[in-house]
Amino acid sequence: MQAQINAVIDAFPYLLIGAVNTAVIVLAAMGIGLVIGVLVAVGLVYGPRWLRFLLAAYLWFFRGVPILALLFLFYFGLFPYLNIQMNALAAVAVVLGLTTGAYQANIFRGAIQSLPRGQFRAASALGMSDATAIRTIILPQALRLSIAAWSNEYSIILKDSALAFVIGAPEIMARAQFVASRTYQHLPLYLAAALLYFVLTWAGVTALRKLEQKMRIPGYSGEESS
Repeated sequence: MQAQINAVIDAFPYLLIGAVNTAVIVLAAMGIGLVIGVLVAVGLVYGPRWLRFLLAAYLWFFRGVPILALLFLFYFGLFPYLNIQMNALAAVAVVLGLTTGAYQANIFRGAIQSLPRGQFRAASALGMSDATAIRTIILPQALRLSIAAWSNEYSIILKDSALAFVIGAPEIMARAQFVASRTYQHLPLYLAAALLYFVLTWAGVTALRKLEQKMRIPGYSGEESS
């Protein structure tokens, strides 16, 4: 037992760096996914038919192919083929960002479609262009309504990031496996890794829930208007 405790204590700073790397991957992926998701959602709701078809193909591809397959496809296939120089951490963030972007697009599309359609027509009647109406009226409301589902996506991407170790990204799982393979203390080290994932999940979800409460829209969120 003492050997197991010592192994965890000795490895904890090393694992903690992995936790920081994991947090960077997840935050970068969520940021990429946010930009992609908003643009795709707007295109799906307001775009012409040909654009909606292309965007739907993007959604089907990234929602239908496993994360592990995408990591190998991009890191060992597309990136070298296109002569794109990217380290493992950046590659994982990009792949996860493209993947969560497909899921976030459906979240934002649902939020946009839940808004009263009269708002868009009223903006047009006031002389606003479609782009201005979407940017200043539709998207601020849709983004607020999407925070709850967005926090769920954070948890999913955090767990998916554990697959990054297969391409050598120095995140939590990779570092735990590295130490365990040398100390043979697999159980305590993987328990420590699980605890770090739990802490990151709890911290992120708690922060997003507080943001949701702060940004809640009376009427749309089920609360009565004050």
